[in-house]
Order: sequence, then structure tokens, then C-alpha cells
Amino acid sequence: MLQARMKSNRPVYLNLRHIRQPLPAIVSFLHRVSGAFLFLGIPLLLIVFEASLAGQDSFVATLGNPLIKFALFTLLTAYFYHFFAGLRFLLLDLGWGVALTQARRASWAVLMAAAFCAASLGAWLW
Repeated sequence: MLQARMKSNRPVYLNLRHIRQPLPAIVSFLHRVSGAFLFLGIPLLLIVFEASLAGQDSFVATLGNPLIKFALFTLLTAYFYHFFAGLRFLLLDLGWGVALTQARRASWAVLMAAAFCAASLGAWLW
């Protein structure tokens, strides 16, 4: 009788693409992804820093490259997102935003703030 209950309607595997995650979980996952992306972008930042130390002409030529400019845009966008999501996590540690409605609002606020900063950065760079 116990085995009959255990075998009933149990999934064989979990297909993670079919599970709909709540928005706070997506924001949390993207916070980790943006942190990894920022870590992997350190060599690009060192290249730009090296160009700035070589002289003004070298720095202007490096920033004039559209590929470098796009890479810096994506890195700075990831930084803005990571910053705002980190503030959200600090507020969670203080006990604010634990309720589901507050967590959803804070998640939307993180996404909107990062999108605003990305749009402002894009307007400034181009």
C-alpha cells in the first residue's frame, strides 16, 4: 500500500524549460549571471585601462572601435543590473521585500532601473 502511493503521478524527470519561475527567482538568477559576466569581462577592462595608460591617442582609438564600445556597453549594463539587484538583496537581508507582492515590486524596480541606466548609457555612448 505504501509503494502504491509513492509511485502515483511522480515525474520521471524535471524539464526546467517548462517550469515557470516567478519574477524574483529570475532576477536572482540573472544577478548571478551578471556577476559571472562581469568577472569574465575583466580582461576587456584591463585592455581599455592599458590603452588609457599608453596615451590619449591610443585610448581614443580603442574607444573608437565599435566592438570595444559595444562590449563596454554590455559590461556597464551588466554592472548596473548587478548593482541594483545587489541593493535588492541587501534590502531582503534587512527584512524588506520578503512578502511576495513586495518581492515582485522590487524585482520590477530592479529591471526598470537597469533598463533606464542602460538606455541612458546607450544615449551617452552613441
